[in-house]
Amino acid sequence: MGVGLKNQGSLTAMPSVYINPKTDFAFKKIFGSNHSQDILISFLNAILYNEQNTIQNLVILDPYQAPRIEGIKESYLDVKATLVDNTTVIIEMQVLNVLGFEKRVLYNAAKAFSIQLGVGEDYTLLNPVIALTITDFEMFPGNDRIISRYRLKEKDDLTEYSDDIELVFVELPKFKKELDDLQTLIDQWLYFLKWANQLEGVPTKMQAVPAINHAFIVAQQSKLSPQELEILERRQMFLHDNRNAILKARQDGLQQGLQQGLQQGERRKALEIARQLLNVLDVEGIAHTTGLTVAEIEQLKM
Repeated sequence: MGVGLKNQGSLTAMPSVYINPKTDFAFKKIFGSNHSQDILISFLNAILYNEQNTIQNLVILDPYQAPRIEGIKESYLDVKATLVDNTTVIIEMQVLNVLGFEKRVLYNAAKAFSIQLGVGEDYTLLNPVIALTITDFEMFPGNDRIISRYRLKEKDDLTEYSDDIELVFVELPKFKKELDDLQTLIDQWLYFLKWANQLEGVPTKMQAVPAINHAFIVAQQSKLSPQELEILERRQMFLHDNRNAILKARQDGLQQGLQQGLQQGERRKALEIARQLLNVLDVEGIAHTTGLTVAEIEQLKM
């Protein structure tokens, strides 16, 4: 068991095995399905609105972001929702700290903002976008803040230019509380994200929150179909293999030549992974997993 699993207190009667919310497949299933509105509302109210019941309702959307202009890269999110005030919230769970990730976050937020308008529509119709990124690595190692928020501000006096695009980051490695130390709804959600797959039941301390109980129910591995279990296993293998590849590269001192061969090497790796997933995921899902375009994946099927 990992740190944080001591002194769990009494658990629910029937032990369960839960999927790991930190994998993109599991995160999307728990927070992004049509039956997960209460889960997502509770989670967003905790993380974005300091546990206030600001969000009463929302609509979970297709996370595929099609470009308005031909030639612009498509993008795939883990969860996308529209709040009642028309604010768009896009959410991504990221386990691996890959090259250019911080730019991808900004790109996805800017695209979610821009694609709201049709051709010729007025800019006043644009609504705010919040990009919530949860990482299983430290994005900002220089401070111990778990949740960080960024907006456009003047460089010197920090007057605000606009709150139309906001970037929110949650760094799970910085959350170190034990179960007995949980005090807030934020604490409970972060504990769920970090440790759910290592629990055997819902800790007594967390049972009072209906949305968290629901999240544990959705996360039960026994409820997955054989196809879902296969997808989950492949995603876990993919993450494990990539973690090991990163560690080996560091150990062998391969970083010196990484920049030169990165683009070509990453593309070969992405194509190989895409071939392996052709009979498992649909084209859009493979594109999200590998970063390839739908057209590139369609060519592999020929």
